[in-house]
Amino acid sequence: MESPGADFSPDTLAFMELALEQAKLAFDSLEVPVGCVIVEDGKVIASGRNRTTETRNASRHAEMEAVDVLLEDWQKNGLSKLEVAKKLSKCHLYVTCEPCIMCAAALSILGVKEVYYGCTNDKFGGCGSILSLHLGCSELLKSGGIPQGKGFKCIRGIMASEAVSLLRTFYEQGNPNAPKPHRPLTHQATH
Repeated sequence: MESPGADFSPDTLAFMELALEQAKLAFDSLEVPVGCVIVEDGKVIASGRNRTTETRNASRHAEMEAVDVLLEDWQKNGLSKLEVAKKLSKCHLYVTCEPCIMCAAALSILGVKEVYYGCTNDKFGGCGSILSLHLGCSELLKSGGIPQGKGFKCIRGIMASEAVSLLRTFYEQGNPNAPKPHRPLTHQATH
């Protein structure tokens, strides 16, 4: 995994800017502001944003939304499982926040080539913050001839301050969709 201080190409920054636009759409929809784009051969082929509240489905993270767009499109075009796996193995995913454990596991199983992300996810990160699912399995499992859990390259820290700022603004205003606490919050004394 590259360090956050690395210099990033203009293309990398442009793709992350598009992911940030998706995050802003999520923010405007009162969703946790995370967005992503999937790129193949230098072209954006899918995008997604968090839609967990809108859909009332906790698995509808930005990455899963974008992947589903691709899979549906490729299925309509009659691609086989092997053809889909080959196409995914050439894709790069840009997401504003480190993929959570669920998304990192799914991206590993799907065989995405590389993931570029903005800020780390210190509570649920699956690409090094909590677990390192991007490293894949030491032994590849086979399912219908499709490799499972092969892992992917991760590059972090792209436009991280912009991603953090958007998340901070969302949480500072209060998440209107957050469950009410079951017990009183404890407040720290100030001196």
